[in-house]
Parts: sequence; C-alpha cells; structure tokens
Amino acid sequence: MQGIHKSTIKGAGMEFSQYRSYQPGDDLRSLDWKMYARSDRYYIRESEIETSISVRFLIDASASMNHVDEGFSKLQYAKYVAASLAYLTRSQGDAIGLYIFREGELFALPARKDHQHLTRLLHQIENIQAGGQFTGPVQYKNIFVGSQKRELLVFITDFYQRENEIFKLLELVAALKNEVIVLQVMAGNELELDYQGYSTLEDLETGQTIKVDAKTIKEAYQQRLKVHLDNIKTQLHEKNIFYRLLKMNEPIDTALRDFLNQRNKLKQ
Repeated sequence: MQGIHKSTIKGAGMEFSQYRSYQPGDDLRSLDWKMYARSDRYYIRESEIETSISVRFLIDASASMNHVDEGFSKLQYAKYVAASLAYLTRSQGDAIGLYIFREGELFALPARKDHQHLTRLLHQIENIQAGGQFTGPVQYKNIFVGSQKRELLVFITDFYQRENEIFKLLELVAALKNEVIVLQVMAGNELELDYQGYSTLEDLETGQTIKVDAKTIKEAYQQRLKVHLDNIKTQLHEKNIFYRLLKMNEPIDTALRDFLNQRNKLKQ
C-alpha cells in the first residue's frame, strides 16, 4: 500500500514535480543551481510530497447483496474486501471511515486514524445486515456534512439498481472532488447463469419472480450481461471513476492483489 496515493500538494519531497520562477521570499535552499547555470535565471524546484488521506468505505447493504453462490453471499464477500482494505489503509497511517447504504437510512462513521477506530469500523462492518432497497437521495445529507477534506471513496456494490440510483450517488460524490473507486461484486452463478437446475428466479429487492430456461437463453444472457457491464465501466470512466469487477469465485487475496497492482500502475 505504501505510496499508493500521491498528493497534489507541492513542497519539499523526493519526487520531482515542476520548476517555477523564483519569487521574493522563497526559500533559497530550493533554488536549482544547475538550472541557473544553464539559463542564467533563478528557478525553484518543486516536488510532490506524500500525505495521509481519509479513505471511506461505502458498502451497499440492499437486499440484492444477499445473493448467494456456493453458500457465500455477496455481502459476506464485500465485508471481507472492505475489512482487508481498511486494515491495509490503517496500517499505512491513513484515516478510515464508513458509509453503509440500506433502505431508509445512511449509516456514517467519521474518518479517524486511531487504532481503536479500526476496531469500531470492523465491528460495524461485521454487523451489517442487508435488506430492502438502496438508500434514497433524501438520506445523502450525511455526505455533505462529513469531512471537509477530500476523501478516497471505495464503493463496494453489486450495482443492482432500478432507476439509476447508484449512478446518481456516484455523480454526487464525484462532484465533491473526491477520488472514487467502484468495486462491483458479482457471483459466479449469475455470471454464468448456472443455478443448478432451478427454473424460477426471484428479485431479492422486489420479490418478483420469473421463470427461465437457462440452457435456451444462456448465450443471449451472457451477451447482454457483457454489454451491461461494459456500459457501467464506460460511464464510470467518463466520470473519472476507477472501476473493477470482483468475481466471487476468485479468492479475495487474488482480487485485492490485482486491485492494488492496478492502483500502483495508475499512480506511476
């Protein structure tokens, strides 16, 4: 995790950022004498410094997260991902916080650095119960009254939405100039349309059911699913939101390692 984020703050640091003209009052120790020798003008050498940030984890606790594959739910997978990243983030010295989106409310845990806060955050994650539909915009006031500093937001969701409510939320948090990462959790059985002979599927949030013949529609289903996932990825990238699909049939450590490697490549 070390160096996974870089500050836009210019100052004394190890990594070169830019030159700027000398201004009266600047620290003479920052003068670049080699540039002076080449140009006969005074330039200040600026570097980027790494600073600690606030990382807040956003967890979708709507009923669709109760979807189960091989005895393991999406919510359980999301909890392990969030807890693992929270532990790594706290180990790096960054503040950590939490939003839980569930029907009728938005639970908010402020971002703090102390070790006891990690215990509090893990306790809240452990006790999340999914149910109902996604939190409505009327509850988003907590997002506006949170930390005044920019945050790195890690949103873990299955991206099940009925009226683009998740896209609306992401537009809001992106407009607040936060860096946003979306981790979409999907189960192997819904990716492959493999429900072991079951012919009736139920919408966990509305209770609606539909009969399917998996063998007949599987190819068309997977084609439409690919278009759907590509559309999500494209829309998020247009908003400068990082996106990654997490498949529940992949070990969590593999998913996290791939994610962190991608983050490092983006920051190089």
